[in-house]
Amino acid sequence: MRSQPFGLSAALTTAFAADGSVDLSRTARHAARCLERHCASITLFGTTGEGASLSRRERTALLSAVLGSGIPASRIVGAVMAASADDAVDQAGELYRAGAKAILLTPPFYFKGVSDEGLFSWFSTVLSRLGPAARDVILYNIPSVTAVELSVDLIGRLRKAFPGAIAGVKDSSGNWAYAEKLLAAHRDIAIMIGDERLLAAGVRLGAQGAISGVANIYSERLSAMIATGRDDTGINALVDTILRFPVTPAVKTLVACRSGEAEWNRARAPLEATPSAAVAELEKAMRQLPIAPGSV
Repeated sequence: MRSQPFGLSAALTTAFAADGSVDLSRTARHAARCLERHCASITLFGTTGEGASLSRRERTALLSAVLGSGIPASRIVGAVMAASADDAVDQAGELYRAGAKAILLTPPFYFKGVSDEGLFSWFSTVLSRLGPAARDVILYNIPSVTAVELSVDLIGRLRKAFPGAIAGVKDSSGNWAYAEKLLAAHRDIAIMIGDERLLAAGVRLGAQGAISGVANIYSERLSAMIATGRDDTGINALVDTILRFPVTPAVKTLVACRSGEAEWNRARAPLEATPSAAVAELEKAMRQLPIAPGSV
């Protein structure tokens, strides 16, 4: 991962069948489409992929299906979402054994108000138990979901303690002041911006790309932003619209719109499918924004 800039990774949404099971073939086909549309990689099991709602068995089946569809492991990032250090080690170990490009390591998310010292101890336990296998770890800062912010100082401590393992940070805080501080301190590793509205500005300060939910639909526009560092007001407006609704179901609605496959609207409890009025608004926003910059 360190040999070239990270680029754009689609935070891949997960398709579900009518009976609620993971639709393996539909998800694998979508992964291939994202890679064909300028994504350097796909990220499985993340927030947009409802990773916290997938069982270990389902994770194994989906990873096998994506690999079995012909997508190389070198183009797969896998999110690790667990409150237990042992569960995090198990999830990461499976991804490493498959040869995944990187892991996106989420902090423990159940207990709130935890200290940097407690977080350092948890991450240290996970990385120590992985031992020499630990590599290409992207720390995941998404406090709106986990209620845990990874401080810039904590990231520095982890880098010093595990210099061969920590390769990057995904910042999905949507906090530009935090992103600036993060880039000032750690731009020598791969910093990925999760809020697409901040992506171009982050690239101008040294960010290497994005792990993005919107890349499920608009990878052409986002890859152009990463290549040029130029803002895209259309993407900004679309993200503003998405954020008016529960984000993951909204992204799935847009995938359904672009693909013509209504099955993408299904979400797994506790999430719910986007209501019909919101579907109409999201589809309208998409019709107003060309897939690629300069296209009609």
